[in-house]
Amino acid sequence: MTTVTKDDNLVYSYTFSLPCSPLKARRIIDAIRGRTYEDAIKILEFLPYQGSKFVLRSLVSAGANAVDQRNWLKTTLVVQQIFVDQGSTMKRFRPRAQGRGFPIQKKTCHLTIGLASTK
Repeated sequence: MTTVTKDDNLVYSYTFSLPCSPLKARRIIDAIRGRTYEDAIKILEFLPYQGSKFVLRSLVSAGANAVDQRNWLKTTLVVQQIFVDQGSTMKRFRPRAQGRGFPIQKKTCHLTIGLASTK
C-alpha cells in the first residue's frame, strides 16, 4: 500500500509492510540517497539484494506520483529523503529434531521516500 503526502518542495510516498528486514533495507537505501531519480533506478536494477525490487517498485511509484500531482519532469527529480522504519514482526516456529520448535521472526519495514525537483 502506497500513500502520498504533498509538501511545499517534496513529494512523499509511503509504503508499508515490505517483506524485508529494516537492517537489510537500510543497506539498499543508503546506496541511492541523494542520487537523481534516473541514477537511483539504474542502481536498484543491478543491486544483487532481494529487497531492492521492493524499493525499486516504491521509487517508481513515487516518481509517478510526482509527475501526476506536481507535473515535475522525471529528469529533474532527486531522492532528497529516504528512510526505513521497522514494521510488524510475524512470529513463526520451525520444526526441529525430537519434537522441538525454534522461533523464526519474519520482519517487515515501512519505507518513506521524499522526492524533490531541482528546478
